[in-house]
Amino acid sequence: MSNNTKPWSGRFNATTDLFVEAFTASIAWDQRLYKHDIQGSIAHTTMLAKQGVLTIEERDTIIFGLERIQQNIDQGIFPWSETLEDVHMSIEAALIRDIGDVGKKLHTGRSRNDQVATDIRLYLREEITSIQYEIRCLRLAILELAEQEADTIMPGFTHMQVAQPITFGYHLMAWQEMLARDASRFNDCVHRMNVSPLGSAALAGTSYPIDREYTAQLLGFTQPSANGLDAVSDRDFAIEFIAAASILMMHLSRYSEEIINWCSSQLRFVELADSFCTGSSIMPQKKNPDVPELVRGKSARVFGHLFAMLTLMKSQPLAYNRDNQEDKEPIFDTVFTVKTCLHVFTMMIPTIQPNRESMRNATLRGHATATDLADYLVRKGIAFRDAHEMVGKTVAYAITQGCDLAELKLTDLQQFAPNIEDDVLPLLTPEGSVAARDHIGGTAPAQVRSAIQQARQQLD
Repeated sequence: MSNNTKPWSGRFNATTDLFVEAFTASIAWDQRLYKHDIQGSIAHTTMLAKQGVLTIEERDTIIFGLERIQQNIDQGIFPWSETLEDVHMSIEAALIRDIGDVGKKLHTGRSRNDQVATDIRLYLREEITSIQYEIRCLRLAILELAEQEADTIMPGFTHMQVAQPITFGYHLMAWQEMLARDASRFNDCVHRMNVSPLGSAALAGTSYPIDREYTAQLLGFTQPSANGLDAVSDRDFAIEFIAAASILMMHLSRYSEEIINWCSSQLRFVELADSFCTGSSIMPQKKNPDVPELVRGKSARVFGHLFAMLTLMKSQPLAYNRDNQEDKEPIFDTVFTVKTCLHVFTMMIPTIQPNRESMRNATLRGHATATDLADYLVRKGIAFRDAHEMVGKTVAYAITQGCDLAELKLTDLQQFAPNIEDDVLPLLTPEGSVAARDHIGGTAPAQVRSAIQQARQQLD
């Protein structure tokens, strides 16, 4: 197809080189914006008719034509072509073929610059709704498992060393809190994103008597953008979306790391269902946690997209530049990666089978109740720093005896703190330690169940 078939061909005397035509085309990936492009075109056409720029008959003809094009695309019979560069020109060219010269009036008072900026916002707004749904499903799955395991003892770690006893349900509720913040970040992202660039035209607005408030209202935006120069070149909203997605993927990667460790033969804290694992081509005994490993790996894709978008925008002068064609693939791949990772995690969580005996035994191997003993001594009137020293010496003694602190006899404990009495013994068990932390944010099973109830109420 020669240049004289392109909407911008009037300025040119020669055809575009075929390789350049293929190099500059974005239709291979931006065609997925077709619903949002048509949605914006219908709103724009409706506004032009309201303002008297188009007749009612012209409006209806254009809208019916756009709806037929959408049906063809939905049915997979639309003729996409690289020669028409992008989704916008492909739809406009098809409209003109279908309804004739009246289709040429569609682009009155707008540019591809404000058109694509609008399309991406509409697309991301819709996809964030889908992502929020996936986050909600994962949170509910985590809450269900946390409730089942609210009493299950496991070690809490700092520096990958056993720190204090907690419950498995309590640990899972930490995951839930991270996801709650993720959901909040996406809400904030939509709030700033939900501004309409349509009507900014190329960069400076248009001389036609348009009604931007009306167009924004038709498209569900809160308001039109305040400055056309900024609106057509702004991709902050996309960067913010990928930043929120990166934090979410970082969280999923952390969950994955823990599950992978928990599945190891060294810890044996949990067992994953066979349907979420694979084997080895050479070692018949292997059961590999491939799903969490892949999620952990896919976080790198999204982090890379964030850096790519920041780099893409960092040197661009105002206003629109063709560089911005490169924003689509990072956006689209981030959406796909986040949604699939959330979905597979939601499927996997209910299959996690905790090995309660292994978890409790691990808690008994790291002197996990040392802080409880120090707190006991403080309640006996000893200053915390002195209590800390006494317990440190007690732990050192337990190490020489080859046992855990909780396994020492009362007489052993009294060597280092004579005022210890037998009422300390229940506090040095994992269950006693956990139950003692009975306050908001604590690991006591009652507090875990209360947090689960509050989280469910928030999700409802």
